[in-house]
Amino acid sequence: MNAFPLVAAQSERLGTAADGPKPDGALATAWIVLEAANDLGDHATVEICRRVIDASLSGRPATPADMHVILDYFG
Repeated sequence: MNAFPLVAAQSERLGTAADGPKPDGALATAWIVLEAANDLGDHATVEICRRVIDASLSGRPATPADMHVILDYFG
C-alpha cells in the first residue's frame, strides 16, 4: 500500500475545509469606505456600504448603483 495517495487526499480535504469565503475587492473597498463614511458622518454612504457588504457576504452581487458609490467615494 502506498501512503502518498492517502496523504494527498488528506491535504486536499484539509485545504478545502480550511478555505472559507475570501474577501473580494468590492468587500474590502466597502469596509474602507464604511470606515471613512462613519468618520465623516455620511449616513447615506454608510447604508450603501452595509448593503454592499451584506450582498458580498451572502454571495449576491451588489447593485451597480451601490458599487458606483463605493468605487468612486474617494475619487
